[in-house]
Amino acid sequence: MRELWVESGGVRLFAVEEGSGPAVVMLHGGMANHLAALPLVAPLGDRCRIVVPDLRGSGKSWCSAPLTFDRLADDVARLLDDTGVDRAFVGGVSSGSGVALRFALRYPARILGLILLKPVYGGEARGYTEYQKTTFAMMDGVASRAVDEGVQVLRPLYASLPAGMREKALAMIEGFDPASVVATSHFIASGSQPFTGPEDLMSLECPTLLVRGDDPMHPAEVSDLYAAGIANCTVMPASTTETAEVIGAFVDRCLQTAA
Repeated sequence: MRELWVESGGVRLFAVEEGSGPAVVMLHGGMANHLAALPLVAPLGDRCRIVVPDLRGSGKSWCSAPLTFDRLADDVARLLDDTGVDRAFVGGVSSGSGVALRFALRYPARILGLILLKPVYGGEARGYTEYQKTTFAMMDGVASRAVDEGVQVLRPLYASLPAGMREKALAMIEGFDPASVVATSHFIASGSQPFTGPEDLMSLECPTLLVRGDDPMHPAEVSDLYAAGIANCTVMPASTTETAEVIGAFVDRCLQTAA
């Protein structure tokens, strides 16, 4: 696994990469880093070039300035530029799927396929559900204390995770930058959306893989919206467990079709 540092908009962005061949970029969710997304694509490293960054304001990609979806999408484009990649499969899990979706809308000529895993965002026309608003506001209230009290204030947010996942999450936050944590939590709680409404989804022409969400943070109705609006969309159930295999099959199918 090779480490990368990329300059983008005054911020040093961190990423890891492995393998060679078609590029697959996978983006983590909120209040996480590349380690949360890496297992989703690591098995593809024997036939693809996998690139997994820390998004701006997360992990080692420190940034205390306000975040936007356009800025985050531009960071992905800069990452591709610096790694010499013209077109790539770009995906994200949870809130990272919003960045992937924004990239596909902003840079349609640069995407080979879009991968959306348990999406969060319903678009500006719908906004967050009441549960999402309440939960993200609570998380922001806790995370906003990080500058004064340190990143350990985040520990209670991970308390309900399964034991193995919880320990990995707690280890992950040790390297977080407090000011970046605040910037990220403010961005998530702001309700900013990566697209306006169904018309944006209908404009997508790239092959898309959707693994549905089915919990209050990843509402089924959001997945319904995507499945109905994106024309060339392969939909997998929320119960999908072999996610890496599903992504690999999607990538192979897209490459075979293109050939």
